[in-house]
Amino acid sequence: MPTYAYECTACGATFERFQSITENPIRKCPKCGRMKARRLLGAGAGIIFRGSGFYQTDYRSADYKAKAKAEAEASGDGKGSGGKATKAKDSSSNAKKSEN
Repeated sequence: MPTYAYECTACGATFERFQSITENPIRKCPKCGRMKARRLLGAGAGIIFRGSGFYQTDYRSADYKAKAKAEAEASGDGKGSGGKATKAKDSSSNAKKSEN
């Protein structure tokens, strides 16, 4: 349930109420008793992200990460040398084409 901010247009008092979303706004000011209270628009609560991100993989255990790394290395999907070898092949084939 959200907390709503209110202001009385008669006396200028401000107050907050913890209410259900489906409840009607409060009209009676608790300070002066007049029916001049109005709900204020607020920015709402901010979302706080902790850590390096909010993806499912960011919260994996160290054991899971170690097993995934070992599996990637065993299958030859290791990061690093795969992209460099492809670039070297491409540049050597381009050099042969330009010589012809």
